[in-house]
Amino acid sequence: MRPNPRLDSVCVFCGSAEAADPAFLTAAAELGRTLAHAGLRLVYGGGGVGLMGACARAAQDAGGRVLGIIPDFLVGRERALETVEHVIVSNMHQRKMMMFERSDGFVILPGGVGTLEEVVELLSWRRLELHAKPVVFYNPRDFWRPLFDLFQMTVEEKLTPPEFMDCWRTVERVEAIVPALTAEASAGGGRAVARKA
Repeated sequence: MRPNPRLDSVCVFCGSAEAADPAFLTAAAELGRTLAHAGLRLVYGGGGVGLMGACARAAQDAGGRVLGIIPDFLVGRERALETVEHVIVSNMHQRKMMMFERSDGFVILPGGVGTLEEVVELLSWRRLELHAKPVVFYNPRDFWRPLFDLFQMTVEEKLTPPEFMDCWRTVERVEAIVPALTAEASAGGGRAVARKA
């Protein structure tokens, strides 16, 4: 049973590096199982490597619904997980837009520069009131603190409005992710989109 009628599909942004901290890989798998048990579809970048692969395989193994979206040039490099439903697109822009459109909320796990790029665009759209979908950062060992500090500095320099810092929730335990998403979806409308992105 879904925890909230406004929350059906959750997009997970995360790293694809196989050399990632094993604790991060374990957390990604735990999240995949958690989403499956909550009746939430996982929408992700389509790869079978790193945190992406760990999350998707665990969700599928737990009987969950999984949708992978991957550009054609990454099918081999990120070893597309063809055992789950997937869509192959032409470029990164299409991938991100489809992931956004097919999701009611977002979870950010540790990742590299690609994850950073996805996160900044997602939060920029939130800042511009293009969406009101919940965003939850999983923040083990304060992983995301440098990014949050940078955002805060832009606020202090009056380059970003203070309310921007309320655009996401941060949790330190995987089991807190779905409750945080649910709370944000209830408060902010989940699917609500003010204007087309």
